[in-house]
Amino acid sequence: MNKIEVLAPAGNLPSLRAAVDNGADAVYFGFRNATNARNFEGLNFSEKEALEGLRYAHKSGVKANVVLNTFPQVDQPDIWYKTVDIAAKIGADAIILANLALLKYCREKHPDLPIHLSVQASASNYEAINFYKKHFNITRVILPRVLTVEEIKQLGSKTDIEMEVFAFGGLCVMAEGRCYLSSYVTGVSPNIEGVCSPARAVRFENRGDKLQTRLGNVLIAEYGADEDAAYPTICKGRFEANNRVYHTMEEPSSLNVLEMLPEVIEAGVVSLKIEGRQRTKSYVGTVTNTFRKAVDAYYESPEKFRPKGKWIKTLNTTSEGATHTLGTYQEDWQ
Repeated sequence: MNKIEVLAPAGNLPSLRAAVDNGADAVYFGFRNATNARNFEGLNFSEKEALEGLRYAHKSGVKANVVLNTFPQVDQPDIWYKTVDIAAKIGADAIILANLALLKYCREKHPDLPIHLSVQASASNYEAINFYKKHFNITRVILPRVLTVEEIKQLGSKTDIEMEVFAFGGLCVMAEGRCYLSSYVTGVSPNIEGVCSPARAVRFENRGDKLQTRLGNVLIAEYGADEDAAYPTICKGRFEANNRVYHTMEEPSSLNVLEMLPEVIEAGVVSLKIEGRQRTKSYVGTVTNTFRKAVDAYYESPEKFRPKGKWIKTLNTTSEGATHTLGTYQEDWQ
């Protein structure tokens, strides 16, 4: 039986090593340029570092995938095509793409480089997935975080493309690549900025005994003196609806599928993706190690698998709001 893959994030070399040392089957990383949606100060890889990371991963039999998930810009498109060439040159195990032009370029210029369709392409039905297979010969699709387990099963029955799902980390309740809320409020696209709430648009303001958080000019939430303030994002804001103020879309929490791990695996998924290239090496090591133990325990005795309380507790310490959700993997989630 082929085990499901534990796929870990790597925002830099120390995080990549932490992922490998804690049992990841594969890692994913981006370069230090605009082609990477997590192009934050102090993160990501130069070509030299990428080569070093690949060697470290491959030495332990771990695959290394390159993320190229933003869209070429009119003023300087060459850097996107050059980065595709670099990924091929250094021997990446796969490249993660969303843009049609880059998909076409990669398939024609580097026919032997496996392509994983980025979640930014928002391919959530079998017609879309099979379209990308037909025209660009993708080998894997990274599914948006908006599907139930039953819907994932149905996809698997109508396509032979590998399916990768998010298993832990930040939860986006929108169809990735098609969210306009943050763009409307901030004036910039999350697909380019790499974050829903760019730091320059964030405001924390004291109003009497209340702390208000704003994104642009929009009030996201108001907190009392005894409350912890969350980083302001539209989806996790408190808004007035039906004559009361509450989290109308989503409460601050992180996705964690451990409680439904058997169902997710048995849906035909091949890879469990841990989100968090912007997080610390400690986070990467802790979450990767926990998922390694859980996945191994499942395959030792699938019918007896139960997530250990200490696994959940450990992961909650790294979660937003110190709590977790199953998100749309469970049908009654809202």
